[in-house]
Amino acid sequence: MGKYPVSPLAPEKFPDLPVIKGVRFAAVEAGVRYADRLDVMLAVLDPGSVVAGVFTRSSTRSAPVRDCEAKLRKVSEAGAAILVNSGNSNAFTGSAGQESVEAICAAVAEAADVPKGRVFTSSTGVIGERLPHDRITAKVGELVEALDEGGIARAAQAIMTTDTFAKGATREIELKGGVVKIAGIAKGSGMIAPDMATMLVYIFTDAKVSRDALQAMVSCHNETTFNAITVDGDTSTSDTLICAATGASGVDCDDSEEFEAALKAVMKDLAHQVVKDGEGATKFVAVKVTGAAHDADAKRVAMSIANSPLVKTAIAGEDPNWGRIVAAVGKSGAEADRDKLTIRFGEVLVAERGWVAPGYSEEQAAGYMKLPELVIGVDLGLGKGRFTAWTCDLTHQYISINADYRS
Repeated sequence: MGKYPVSPLAPEKFPDLPVIKGVRFAAVEAGVRYADRLDVMLAVLDPGSVVAGVFTRSSTRSAPVRDCEAKLRKVSEAGAAILVNSGNSNAFTGSAGQESVEAICAAVAEAADVPKGRVFTSSTGVIGERLPHDRITAKVGELVEALDEGGIARAAQAIMTTDTFAKGATREIELKGGVVKIAGIAKGSGMIAPDMATMLVYIFTDAKVSRDALQAMVSCHNETTFNAITVDGDTSTSDTLICAATGASGVDCDDSEEFEAALKAVMKDLAHQVVKDGEGATKFVAVKVTGAAHDADAKRVAMSIANSPLVKTAIAGEDPNWGRIVAAVGKSGAEADRDKLTIRFGEVLVAERGWVAPGYSEEQAAGYMKLPELVIGVDLGLGKGRFTAWTCDLTHQYISINADYRS
């Protein structure tokens, strides 16, 4: 929202996202919470499009999330629409929340000529305040008139909250039947933790793929992308990932490993951008855990390290305090043996066999910690389980942003 400086980890510019035939975009200023900023976006999909999605598993998930979950259980290839607003999450608003969803869906269905059951909405922003949905419905006509197949960049801007930069990613692959394009946008900065992270993600492709195949791909790769990131350990009420395939390329991708790999790459790219825009972040950190008894234990250890305030503040201070890594491993609940544990900061061997490594150099480790992108490696020495999580440091700016979030 322009209130805070752009993250030092931000990409140089928003990527040039390709036109995805079969989907058009628009964005407007509706004044949902703030004046003079894009805060509502609309995407309209042609008939024949299929839609898949994954959502937060929070027990206090928002009305838009519950509505999307219910609609995605009903498979259809009719035209569809996605409307997203920022500034207000329409969460913890009682029956008024569903009333707002119904009003928005009805307005979009009529104006865009799509079935009401194929209108998906998302809201992000402040929790516990009624959504002034009349400000949104008043702009639906304008949104429909402004629909443009090249409007995805403005859509990315409209879904931002405390984000300091708009997030986009793309892949293009040449398959036997022709070229397939994928483009995605996301928002996310704080309240980021698995199941899924506080984020909204919308991915579009012109691939021809069945709804079941697309859903399987999205659900599978969500676990190692968006469910592998954390900024602060807090799960949101509004997390939504919707992936839509228009089929406009005519290239059948149900069994295409190349398409699935490209889709995963877009998801991973966007997930990393969310962490790089972590509120107050100055360091991007990969926590790579290997040698666990099984993958589930590797994830427990990785997330324990990635979520530790002590680890994250040490990273912010560029302090190679490896004792905090040891403590995070120990508290994770995963099987671990002190005397088999190995820890590395990048290529710097820090500890092994339950003790500091004989050749460990504090000076070398401190120098490594000054880099903007870091890798913390932990091998448990117990098996073949592995998992990589991504996190950022914890700075005073995080407190500043969240202390006055509603003001």
